Amino acid sequence: MAGRDPAPSSCDCFVALPPHTAAPAVIFGKNADRPRHEVQEIVYVPATVHRPGDKVQCTYLEIEQAERTHAVVLSRPAWLWGAEMGANEHGVCVGNEGVWTREPVGEDEALLGMDLVRLGLERGSSAREALEVITALLERYGQGGSCKEEPVPFVYHNTFLLADRTEAWVLETAGRYWAAQRIQEGSRNISNQLSIGRDITAEHAGLRQRARSQGWWSGDGEFSFAEVFSLPHQPTRMEAAKARYRAGKELLRQHAGHITAETFMAILRDKDSGICVDSEGFRTAGSMVSVLPRDPALPCVHFFTATPDPSRSVFKPFVFVADLKPAPQVRSPTFHDDPAKQIPRFQNTVDRRHELYRRHQAALELMERDQERGQKLLQTLRDLEKQGLEGMNALLAGTMAPSPEELADLFFDCVEAEMKFYT
Repeated sequence: MAGRDPAPSSCDCFVALPPHTAAPAVIFGKNADRPRHEVQEIVYVPATVHRPGDKVQCTYLEIEQAERTHAVVLSRPAWLWGAEMGANEHGVCVGNEGVWTREPVGEDEALLGMDLVRLGLERGSSAREALEVITALLERYGQGGSCKEEPVPFVYHNTFLLADRTEAWVLETAGRYWAAQRIQEGSRNISNQLSIGRDITAEHAGLRQRARSQGWWSGDGEFSFAEVFSLPHQPTRMEAAKARYRAGKELLRQHAGHITAETFMAILRDKDSGICVDSEGFRTAGSMVSVLPRDPALPCVHFFTATPDPSRSVFKPFVFVADLKPAPQVRSPTFHDDPAKQIPRFQNTVDRRHELYRRHQAALELMERDQERGQKLLQTLRDLEKQGLEGMNALLAGTMAPSPEELADLFFDCVEAEMKFYT
């Protein structure tokens, strides 16, 4: 049955707010763990004004377009429309994770959780606004359709972590039903399971009635979303997620009061906890860390790997400015007869690797084949990343003021610099 695939599925999403952060900023991070050979690309989409009556084609479903969409940067599986994670020009970040609940998953095509990530970013100028966009679309269109580029459907429902300069929200769903929790201080993580208990800030109007009508809740006592809507017998992948959730929570606790972008990069690289995945079926396909300063005069800085396995990848900085230089090195090729868009879907495969992915793949093979040379290359990549971090920390501290032109070229230049070390 769809959604009961035994293959592992794991993502981990983190947010830290003052007083857990070292500086007055909100820090967001996510590992996107996906099928091992899936390619993740980085896509910038400028702000756009649309005509009345315009439609937008999501991965499977066409829906009405908004009057205006915000500029977004997305880390996404190259075969679909939505995104695993991303940010918009207003300093909003969103990431999603798969979850299985008492509400049945179905193979009917609807909006993917990854579509909802992009839609929230394109239409929400704050984390709360993005949440309202996602929940309204979820209630109207539902969620469904295969989340993997293979003929056998792989279906799940979604949890989301949303953040902006001032607060964060956890949004957890079961079919068209949902509950949300506002986070105003400290830190929070999510890992492929329902985690909102009795502390519910907002919810679907019919959530509790649904639970009562299904016999999942008597109506007596306090209502816990996680207790009521979680499966009584968890799939293996969700049992494994509990250990990752606990490990992530402990790592956040250890660093409370001192959390920086570098802290989150280290957490996302942690293989002992299972947060950084490198298994036969699934691996961490892309990673993201964002710094969202409380001071609106300072820019938000978003770091993306665009390559698998953050422990052997480079986090490269991106800042929203006018006239951004495109980075075709991290864009996957397009195909006239794309098997993801043909009906029936996924009947053949295409090579979606972008140029950075290809060169990074060769570097990974070198690291495994020649440990000494591989270690030297890895150290060179770490030094390159450190340069980028130092520059961005100076920017955020106000001790360096790069020109708009330099910031417009920043992500392109960092990708180019990384690629040079692979030749």
